[in-house]
Amino acid sequence: MIYDFTLARQFICRKIINHFNMRYFLLLLTAGILAINATAQRTEDSVKNAVNKLFTAMKESDVVMMKNSFTSNAVLQTIGRSKETGAVVVTSEDVNAFAESIQQIAKGEADEQIVFETIRIDGDLASVWTPYKFYFKGKFSHCGVNSFQLVRLDGEWKIQYIIDTRRRQGCQ
Repeated sequence: MIYDFTLARQFICRKIINHFNMRYFLLLLTAGILAINATAQRTEDSVKNAVNKLFTAMKESDVVMMKNSFTSNAVLQTIGRSKETGAVVVTSEDVNAFAESIQQIAKGEADEQIVFETIRIDGDLASVWTPYKFYFKGKFSHCGVNSFQLVRLDGEWKIQYIIDTRRRQGCQ
């Protein structure tokens, strides 16, 4: 019986190549997934840093850092209740006025403690949800939730919009 070693060699070579190609493919796939996750995590961390910068500025009474946390046309709003009617109202505050009010208090007196609950990012837009507790001069003042909209300008995240709730009951 005569064997065709050429066909056998080709068959074995194909099996070896397919085996290494599959291992190489799986290695590349794993590396790609890890790279995507690492990039997403770095982006999420940069969004968190932009939000934390605002609260560091508040605690340090640093008006320059605070203003630098926002875009030039940022909007600040609060959802509350009318003292007269109890109806829900939305009030707006100017960023510069807010920064100036923070500058009037001593360093360390304004301490807003947040928890990052949800972060969503699509390109240059980020949305962040942070429950918080606010302490003034070391005493609990109120709690609520901040909803941030951030935009990435020239590679840096800036706050475009904040709306928050404020209450004294139901704070855990």
